[in-house]
Amino acid sequence: MKVAFLTPEYPHALTRNSGGIGTSIKNLAIGLVAAGCEVRVLVYGQDQDAVFKDDSVVIQCIKNVKIKGLSWFFTQKKIDRMINQLHESNQIDLVEAPDWTGITSFISPKKCPIVIRLNGSDTYFCDLDDRKVKWKNKFHEKRALHKANALLSVSQFTADQTNAVFGFDKKFTIIPNSIDVSAFVKEGNSAVVPNTVLYFGSLIRKKGLLELPFIFNEVIKENPTAQLILVGRDVPDIISGSNSTWKMMQELFTPEALLRVNYVGAVTYSTIQSHINTATVCVFPSFAEALPVSWIEAMALQKPIVASNIGWATAIIDDGINGFLVHPKEHKLYATKINELLHDTILQQEFGAAAREKVIAKFSIDVVAKQSLDFYKIVIQ
Repeated sequence: MKVAFLTPEYPHALTRNSGGIGTSIKNLAIGLVAAGCEVRVLVYGQDQDAVFKDDSVVIQCIKNVKIKGLSWFFTQKKIDRMINQLHESNQIDLVEAPDWTGITSFISPKKCPIVIRLNGSDTYFCDLDDRKVKWKNKFHEKRALHKANALLSVSQFTADQTNAVFGFDKKFTIIPNSIDVSAFVKEGNSAVVPNTVLYFGSLIRKKGLLELPFIFNEVIKENPTAQLILVGRDVPDIISGSNSTWKMMQELFTPEALLRVNYVGAVTYSTIQSHINTATVCVFPSFAEALPVSWIEAMALQKPIVASNIGWATAIIDDGINGFLVHPKEHKLYATKINELLHDTILQQEFGAAAREKVIAKFSIDVVAKQSLDFYKIVIQ
């Protein structure tokens, strides 16, 4: 089978910055190649048209067409022609695209089926964030979903919320995100630094970063030597207009707590693993996700987690078995769960071991690649 992924991002030195969608696609591509598939990734929004290989995966960069007021439409038509050519020349059998901003809204290949996988549309995230969505984004996302030949979602919660925000009653097959478990192995020579709490990911409101200072303030009241480590890119805040979420966070910590905070900033993807390995506990107080890969990566490295209890979370973490789930606004309870783990090394080990077992069983690339491949076969047939 020959599968193509249409995406605005992919983690490679020759493409622009990549986030969670790009990482998810790369992980799945690795699994599909191992299962005998040919994989091509069509990355739009690039500086130039180019084709090259990333190991066994073909990467095709697509330069957007620039026409004032019509760039999006003509870029879609360019991609449409490209998909038709690839399909007619027997280079692809199927295209999978994300729901984000509805890139396939005006793409209608003659014979090549289009699958959309929900990782969270702009409309979806705006609804969770209680923000107004741009009408253009909602229009394209709704049209793309309506036209797709088949639909996937990384979590049932995301599927249900997507149906609700668009007024749909569509059937979504649930296949989660995945990681290469063999690439996330606990390092024996990386000693855990006691009493450390790690958050890694973008510093942004929707991921609960404006709640984390209040949570850590409560942690410090009972545990004055605890340390909070923040790893990730600082993001402007769309609601307040501030150009720095980190600056906003600093004003919310108590003076005592702020002294115990270390903001590392953005680091390379490979460096994140060393931060996870040395942390005692990982925290993710998010308000808006679909199925975050970062949680799965921390679990694979046997880290106990305290995460948000909203919607998608129960698809990843079993509360009290391989992590704790608490609403981000319940600051005292959230802090209590963090301190419980910081003080109990046996519980850390139990949660960590159970977490890795869950990842191997449900989120490893071989498991998810097989589910995806079985789904693609049905769509093509």
